[in-house]
Amino acid sequence: MPFTLSQKDSPYHHWEYLSLDTGDSLRIVPERGGLITSWICNGRELLYFDQLRFQDQSKSVRGGIPILFPICGQLPGNQIFFYKNKYILKQHGFARDSSWELNMHDESSGIKLSLSETNTSFLSYPFKFNLEIHLRLQTNSLDILVRVKNNSSYVMPFSFGLHPYFSIKDLNQVEIKEFPEECINQKTMAKSKSIDALKRIPNGIDLIAGPNHLVQLIDLVDKISLEMTTQEPFGLNVIWTDPPRKMVCLEPWTSPRNALINGNRSIHLGSGQTKDLQCRFELNKSY
Repeated sequence: MPFTLSQKDSPYHHWEYLSLDTGDSLRIVPERGGLITSWICNGRELLYFDQLRFQDQSKSVRGGIPILFPICGQLPGNQIFFYKNKYILKQHGFARDSSWELNMHDESSGIKLSLSETNTSFLSYPFKFNLEIHLRLQTNSLDILVRVKNNSSYVMPFSFGLHPYFSIKDLNQVEIKEFPEECINQKTMAKSKSIDALKRIPNGIDLIAGPNHLVQLIDLVDKISLEMTTQEPFGLNVIWTDPPRKMVCLEPWTSPRNALINGNRSIHLGSGQTKDLQCRFELNKSY
């Protein structure tokens, strides 16, 4: 399947990864956190993206697929200790605010985003690393392979997550299927039955559950479903809504908030070790 990668200036500066066979495409802005701002599949824009907010660099992004590394969520006081030294590490880490490299694979079947340590990253995360995100447009789906390598001489802890914002027509006409029976409300950290918590999608929710490797987001207006499938260590599912924005975030995380403090599902890589994470988002129009 032939693909192209080309630079575009409209409606904002970005790179377009395009399938010449299907017309499916991604828009990527490497210098703004490696952000995917658009995913067109079967002629349909699947991602919610607040372009006006994106153009105001003083504000956090709302939309696309932000990258969460080396933590997911927020730390108490944004503080963490690594090897007895204190660091300031803000919500979701620094990857979503960093400038990434973007290249096409040699066989032109996919693209790769790459990020390594910088003098700035050392101020909040004292490790040498290489982070790669491999993206491939397949039939009706987006396949993502994340590869993390520890280039330090000592053990490197991390968590990783993706934060896709999926566009929907009506928050009152959304269903979530295959979500675990019990979840945690990340605002209150209280456990609840998912069937009850999901009823509050139109009011705003922030739920985490797992381990689980299959979730479906269904737009009852357009009669489509988006299916997220993952492999370990992508074991947690996060669902977040922020009304009145017409979007639902369906997120794969390796670890919950504070994992690098309490050790809950945090990943530890020895010197020179590599860890792969995989997930797929698939569109089904015939739901």
